[in-house]
Amino acid sequence: MSDLHVLRLGETGSRVVFLHGLFGQGRNWMTIAKGLSDRHRVALVDLPNHGRSAWTEHVDYLDMAAQVAALLKTEGPATVVGHSMGGKVAMVLALTRPDLVERLVVADMSPVDYGDDPDATDGVLGYARILLDLDLSRLARREDADNLLAEQVSDPTIRAFLLQNLRREGQDGWRWAANLEAIVRDGTVLSGWPAEALAGHQPYAGRVLWLAGETSGYVQPAYDETMRHWFPHYRKVTIKGAGHWLHSEKPDVFLATVQRFLGD
Repeated sequence: MSDLHVLRLGETGSRVVFLHGLFGQGRNWMTIAKGLSDRHRVALVDLPNHGRSAWTEHVDYLDMAAQVAALLKTEGPATVVGHSMGGKVAMVLALTRPDLVERLVVADMSPVDYGDDPDATDGVLGYARILLDLDLSRLARREDADNLLAEQVSDPTIRAFLLQNLRREGQDGWRWAANLEAIVRDGTVLSGWPAEALAGHQPYAGRVLWLAGETSGYVQPAYDETMRHWFPHYRKVTIKGAGHWLHSEKPDVFLATVQRFLGD
């Protein structure tokens, strides 16, 4: 039995499981899920150390994939859709438990070690350090957190996304839903790719839809060869005008592309 928190929509059709990115949670996929729930049984998963799922001692792709595998072993194989960090979890899951993954959708992520790429380290992972340094004792209202965060994060959309992790604890206190300390400590793991641990596994033989945001740097032509090594039956689609959060920036295009892939 999986300990992951899951939201479910739809009562008939094939299963589709959504895995969010860093700082996200399952309900971030709600718009896309509602568009699929008339023909599919959809599960929106909170990955470990995020949302309402339990925290773990370390942040690790193999462990996250194993926890999702435990969920699928209980509920049955599914098409797995993963964005960013969730995309890497989905890819590791497909390679380690291909029997549980009918098809795979990888959104704006590649099976590579991004190393010192500033988008992957100083960028997205850098937000964890900013949040961890925020003095929660200074907060009387949620708006106070937004004001403090604005000093370092100018984009209000990104601030709103990050602050969905802020939870009120009792009447006076606040806490983070995401395990920021583990994310900061294991940041190199998150920006990496467990190639050595996966070396004994065969390439995934199923169909793969590889989605890229046009203005994002996470999917590049230089990564095609590595993607083909692990996922030889992939089809790459670039969503015009979209950045890294392509499913929230261009939800209609994202949904239509996934629907075609599912055969709707």
